[in-house]
Amino acid sequence: MAKLLLSLHVLASVLFIGPVAVAVSMFPARARVALAAGPEQATAAASVRLLHRITNVYALLGVAVPVLGVGTAQVMGIIGQPWLIVSIVLTTLSAGALLLFVVPSQQATVDALDAADPAGEDHARAERALRLLPMTAGVFNLLWAVVVVMMVVRPGSTTGA
Repeated sequence: MAKLLLSLHVLASVLFIGPVAVAVSMFPARARVALAAGPEQATAAASVRLLHRITNVYALLGVAVPVLGVGTAQVMGIIGQPWLIVSIVLTTLSAGALLLFVVPSQQATVDALDAADPAGEDHARAERALRLLPMTAGVFNLLWAVVVVMMVVRPGSTTGA
């Protein structure tokens, strides 16, 4: 059972977190192009909407990763290991960065693209949101990278590496 859960956990992380990581990384540059292009550049706006949709859908699917991870840890009897607790905390911080900063910033940009007035308040709000989006996207990706390394290295683990 442990091998099945671990396999599902790894597959879910690759298939669900990977697309989110790529989408949040690509979004700021594409969003700047779309906002600067205005309504006449439908392709740029469409790519921004698609990246936002990928972020939302795969983030929702990504909930399976920590759920399967906790299930795997329970079956393996390692739920109290310090490296696992740190990984859970980092995963929670990563989810917080995504839900509290990345997704709202993306939504503000999509709202600005949908607004009738390209120079209005929605556009200004999107520009403000885009200032911090590359950094918060980077934090999201960095936290997940650290979690992946911890899953492989398992510092202090007595289960072997």
